[in-house]
Amino acid sequence: MSITPDTPVVSVHWLHRHLDDPSVLVVDASTHLSGPAPESGRGTFDAEHIPGAVFADLLTDFADPDAPHPWTVPSSERFAAAAGALGIGDGIRVVIYDQHDGYWATRFWWQLRLEGFTEGAILDGGLPAWRTAGLPVTDRPTEVRPTTFTSHPRPELYRSTEQILESLGDARTVLVSVVDTDTYRGAGDNPRSGHIPGAINIPVADLRDPETGVLKPVEDLRQVFDSAGLLDPDVTPVTYCIGGIAATGVAHALALAGRDDVAVYDGSLTEWLTDDSLPLVTGDAPR
Repeated sequence: MSITPDTPVVSVHWLHRHLDDPSVLVVDASTHLSGPAPESGRGTFDAEHIPGAVFADLLTDFADPDAPHPWTVPSSERFAAAAGALGIGDGIRVVIYDQHDGYWATRFWWQLRLEGFTEGAILDGGLPAWRTAGLPVTDRPTEVRPTTFTSHPRPELYRSTEQILESLGDARTVLVSVVDTDTYRGAGDNPRSGHIPGAINIPVADLRDPETGVLKPVEDLRQVFDSAGLLDPDVTPVTYCIGGIAATGVAHALALAGRDDVAVYDGSLTEWLTDDSLPLVTGDAPR
């Protein structure tokens, strides 16, 4: 399988065959959330990674350091400097993975798309699938070859809180909450739960095989999205979650199904809930 804007995913076996291709750059985009605060995945990357991979730190290098919330999209200038420092630029095809469920990888994939870079793909199943296939890992440092990354921003792929508020009630915009059903309904234990009025629910976890972590067949994804009206060219899907990470998983799956114009609400519920005046539906009752 080649990497093109129409096929934003590759298998572990494809990547293994192309590890020695100088035009292919492998990027680990992991962050860890197991502790009281988000933690960079650099330490675990240094201990074990796919041979030749470089590390993209989404907490620092690829985030706005002055924003009140973590992982906020940085300026195009900051992103370009960090991407170029990793070796991402013209003529490079990027394969992104993470050490978990794939949503850090899709976050970086979306950020590349936001800056107009289309030669990116997700490693289906990430590092867990790579290990399951018995493929090699290493702790050997990778020689980074900096280059120039030129941004061609696509602001239509981004949504702010103000833009989300303005779009409420607009039939041309379909808000998609990608959290689990209980969190969407506000019925779970997560204090950051409920949904923005009018949002539909497509749990991102339902788009992957629960045993292997790889994406379900494209035909199955298209059926899910078509049933939800998201393949209608007259509407624009906008995905969101809790912190703007898992939302990119559905944006990526929609790209695989043929939609290149899906926007992501970067601040998601973390930002929405900081303003008590903004509407929220929990259970059957709006606040």
